[in-house]
Amino acid sequence: MQFDVFFSVSQTPVDGFTPSEAEMFSNFFAQVKAADELGYGTAWVAEAHLSTQVQQRHENAVVPHWKGEIGLNTDIFQLAHLVFSRTKRINVGAAVMNLVCNGGPIARAEQVAAFCTLHGLDPDEKRKLCIGFSAGRFEFMNRAYGVVPRDSVEAAAWPALRGLVFAEACEIFLRLLRGDALSSEDVRETWLTRENFRSDADWSKVQAAAGKEDAARIPIDRRWVFDVLKVIPGQWRRELLDLVIGSHDPKLQADVNQYHPVKVFNLSITSPEVIDATHERMADCYHPDGGAWERQDMPRTVMVFINDQPGLSPEQQSAAASKEASAALGAYWTALEGTLDPNKVARAANNAIIGNPDEIAMQVRERFDPQDRLMLWFDFFNHDSDRVVANMEAFRHKVIPLVNG
Repeated sequence: MQFDVFFSVSQTPVDGFTPSEAEMFSNFFAQVKAADELGYGTAWVAEAHLSTQVQQRHENAVVPHWKGEIGLNTDIFQLAHLVFSRTKRINVGAAVMNLVCNGGPIARAEQVAAFCTLHGLDPDEKRKLCIGFSAGRFEFMNRAYGVVPRDSVEAAAWPALRGLVFAEACEIFLRLLRGDALSSEDVRETWLTRENFRSDADWSKVQAAAGKEDAARIPIDRRWVFDVLKVIPGQWRRELLDLVIGSHDPKLQADVNQYHPVKVFNLSITSPEVIDATHERMADCYHPDGGAWERQDMPRTVMVFINDQPGLSPEQQSAAASKEASAALGAYWTALEGTLDPNKVARAANNAIIGNPDEIAMQVRERFDPQDRLMLWFDFFNHDSDRVVANMEAFRHKVIPLVNG
């Protein structure tokens, strides 16, 4: 089993204490340096854009009760250069990069090419930049960059159309990274049909907005319009880049693999049935340049609440870990929704691994395949950096040997 570390860099109060931005980044670099020394594979860093606090002034704030900032990493490329300069072995991953904001897919492709060119100047460099990419979690971040409905038809279709906008961005991004020269006329056309919508009523609203009540499909203008172009630099080392799509859309997961080997970013809350179906599908559609599909090609986040504190018995460690998990998960759901829902806390705990090292090892063996890749989330609502590092050490030295033998 492969083990990575997930870093949220989330500046939110814990027990009434909110670190400064400088403290947050200082803690992050101390933790990623420890992860490197402990031999974890990849440091996956969450991405966010624009102030979560300030967006609460919006009429339709998406997280009106959240205190502090959901995340402070806005640029994986700048952060990765610093991480690579301070570490020796660990890869760096975006978890995940918003593909449609900050200039969109053309700008993102050029950023990747520029980064990999500089990163690969040392012929002995082997560490990878792993770019997870998605349409973005919070729409207020995209609206600021003009990714909004452009007319009444798009407004009526927007919940479904957002996914098609992302599919258009994926094609542009991946073809440019492949080295293609293309114009927007070379990119797919977007059509809305009944199958894009959850109900007949939703589809009827779009037909009515278009003035085509009987239409079987409705065309949508391309989101990105551009003359023929090609990103530079172009002669960079492709082996230093891994691409991972943050989408559960089976069609899109297969579609992007016609251009480039693209792995799948997965959340721990996904059901085992969906996970197994994804592996079966990707075994058939994964781009041949990536080799044979392996389970580790779908990294999975999992929250870790491990207690290996000295002076406590295994039973006391187990009880302490459960208490820590309940407190952190309760704070998370309260921040997200404004109220504490014990049922949601319990369900979230079922998706975490909680206990002393022996219990954690047993849970990992029981719940995951031996070929899985786990992104271990140690800093979830935890600003005690020394404790986060101690938990990483306990997992590395006491859990992994029990799991991998």
